[in-house]
Amino acid sequence: MRVVRTRSGLRDALATAPRTFGLVPTMGWLHDGHRTLMRRARDDDATTVVSIFVNPRQFNVAADFTKYPRAEASDLAICEAEGVDIVFAPDVEEVYPPGFDTVVSVGGVSRPLEGAARPGHFDGVATVVAILFDLVGADRAYFGQKDAQQVRVIRQMARDLAIPTEVVACPTVREPDGLAMSSRNVHLTAEQRTAAPVLHQALVAARERHGAGERSGDALRAVMRDVLAREPLAEVEYVSVADEVTFTELERVDGPALLSLAVRFGTTRLIDNEPLVVGPTTT
Repeated sequence: MRVVRTRSGLRDALATAPRTFGLVPTMGWLHDGHRTLMRRARDDDATTVVSIFVNPRQFNVAADFTKYPRAEASDLAICEAEGVDIVFAPDVEEVYPPGFDTVVSVGGVSRPLEGAARPGHFDGVATVVAILFDLVGADRAYFGQKDAQQVRVIRQMARDLAIPTEVVACPTVREPDGLAMSSRNVHLTAEQRTAAPVLHQALVAARERHGAGERSGDALRAVMRDVLAREPLAEVEYVSVADEVTFTELERVDGPALLSLAVRFGTTRLIDNEPLVVGPTTT
């Protein structure tokens, strides 16, 4: 495994690497969800590249950037154990050189939900991912479905900018109690960690109600809120029943849709989602 920290070092490493290139963009603090993405890349591509870069431009609160967990030595050990070929671990100035003055801003799909809750977040995501796609020349890039809106934003960006990288969404990896794996989970206290699976419980309750035939968006949102209300530590930011392409809220679910939510436990903000497929209707 080669670890490179500069654009020129990455170009040199890729020059002799066999095609195809699979990219797994990360901000480090790697967990089993990241391992799943690496394994998918290893299955699909001749060369697997992992980027480790905590991107300051996607944090709309500076303190969140500062406290984001970092553990490069263990991250590199995980990459090596998973058979990664190249790790790109640049500093901020290597990604955004002096004088950098460009922002990639995706339109409508970036505005609701996470876009509304975290102004500027998706501009930072789209900008850094566009840079990484170009630097690596990735044939495919792998992201977790837990960040469903992010996946949609990146697909839109790649399509609109004629970037040929295929954006592959992989299923959310969960802890045994249903909590979606996230680098942010490390910030939960023991009591908050015990409470946090309520996110998945709320999604499952709404998914099951939908499976029983409920088609009212308001009714499904109410199911999620009712479950979350039973957990006193959960501070609900939003619950959503939205179109899976546009992320606009639905009055009725007559086609593929996405359940999603954002909940705070103290200072730690968690998100999760579940897709809905069409079945029989009752209302």
